[in-house]
Amino acid sequence: MKTKSADKVESLYIAIILYKSSSDKPDYQPLYQESFVLVKATSLQEAKVKVLNHAKNESVSYTNENGETITWSFEQVVDMNSVLHDNFDSSEEIVDLYTRHFRNYEAYQSFEPLLSQEQL
Repeated sequence: MKTKSADKVESLYIAIILYKSSSDKPDYQPLYQESFVLVKATSLQEAKVKVLNHAKNESVSYTNENGETITWSFEQVVDMNSVLHDNFDSSEEIVDLYTRHFRNYEAYQSFEPLLSQEQL
């Protein structure tokens, strides 16, 4: 999806942002969130700036149903790159946007709640 903006071609980039929850409860176990976001920018550098600003603005604190203060804060941008295919239209049902590789399935399974059958 390339668009022209003031003679600059915009492309789509994908970023993986890592957030961490914390609490004022002494025995609170942090929860981490990976967020995959799409950003439109004229360069990877511009996309990085946009994503960092977005991620920092997503930090939030609230009081949960038990009266504990929960804070979600930005940890880091894990990865960022142009999408694999940014030329697609509404007639396509599936489009690959991002691919990541790893070697240690057991390590991946240990932190991925959906694979480890952990209930969130």
